[in-house]
Amino acid sequence: MTNDDVPIGRRVARWRVRRSMTQQMLADRLRRSKSWVDKVERGVRALDRYSVIQELAHVLRVDPEVLLGQQPSTPAGTPDGVDDLRAALARYDIPQAPKQTPEELRRQVGYAWLTYQHARYGQLVRLLPGLLDAAQAAQSPELLVQAYRITSSLLVKLGEADLAWLAADRAMATAGDNQILAATAAISVAQALRAAAQNHLALTATLNAANRILQLPSRLVDHEVGGFRGDQRARQPHDQRGEGKGVGEWALGGTLLVQAALAAAGSGDHRRAGELTDRAAGVAANLRGYDDQHRTSFGPIAVDLARVVLAAQRGDAAEALQRHSAVVRREAWRRLPAEYRGAYLVDVARAYLQVGDLRGAARALVDADSVAPAEVRCRPLARTVIADVARAQPAPAGVARLATLVGLTR
Repeated sequence: MTNDDVPIGRRVARWRVRRSMTQQMLADRLRRSKSWVDKVERGVRALDRYSVIQELAHVLRVDPEVLLGQQPSTPAGTPDGVDDLRAALARYDIPQAPKQTPEELRRQVGYAWLTYQHARYGQLVRLLPGLLDAAQAAQSPELLVQAYRITSSLLVKLGEADLAWLAADRAMATAGDNQILAATAAISVAQALRAAAQNHLALTATLNAANRILQLPSRLVDHEVGGFRGDQRARQPHDQRGEGKGVGEWALGGTLLVQAALAAAGSGDHRRAGELTDRAAGVAANLRGYDDQHRTSFGPIAVDLARVVLAAQRGDAAEALQRHSAVVRREAWRRLPAEYRGAYLVDVARAYLQVGDLRGAARALVDADSVAPAEVRCRPLARTVIADVARAQPAPAGVARLATLVGLTR
């Protein structure tokens, strides 16, 4: 939904009154009938063409986005600053950055994570070069791994898969023998490799890392998958007082299993993807009190969203959309970071395209733009989906607007 749930017709009426116009006056300026204006305002006639919305906005002296109930525009296209990130990653000496206390640097890393999770990519791309320099100067493996992870995640969003892999590889090298840091870095490695269409490598990386934490059955780690039953469960933490593994470790393992499932699906191994997802569901079902200190957003809702994406990837868009309609009604969905929800909705738009539902795809894109504008306006992947939907004649109004914003139409 948009940020304003008032129907567009009522917004037209509201602005008409503010401009001291009667319905007849508005109709005359639009060269339409008073009946047409009345039907628009009452919602009897749909405004599904962006050109008409632009015409109305021009007469009412407002931005089209105001009539559509959208937030002010987020700049479209790749944010400036990627070259600065590339330069920061190319430095091999320890930068002469101002010394900061660990507490100060930890606060900066936390702020960078929040900026990422709120999908403020333009702001983040300017912040990260300095953060990388500060983290390298501080020589704190934990904070440096986190800085590299944020950098890699952002670069994946911006379509810079090779550079994202470099940042993820740096995170893995920095982690060294620390099992927890290595697991967090492996998540970034997998995301970057999948973005580069290296799904087999991503699968190997995630399964190896997950195995170190969860001690997976050999049939999951090896290439043969026969005989594994989906209702089997990974061994769970005994409690949260220190026996067994910490809850955070299990969440890392579950996240790696989800990444492995996505990589398996990308490799065409949908059976294995399902088995890995079932195993991740078993981990998620037993997590309690996880405060997401590793920034994974893992839990039952993450597994359910992965099932939607996996169904679409194996060509079963009908199942994907059925699952989608149920999962977005849950409270856990609304608690996910804006970045996570926006990225997922772009994937859902692709599922709607599979079944030829252009209006469904348009709704998903508009919802994604409402939740996390940069997910739609800065990502090359989203741009491709917008282009596919915008080819319809006439294009759905919301997508026509997005296509104009990202420069796909004149």
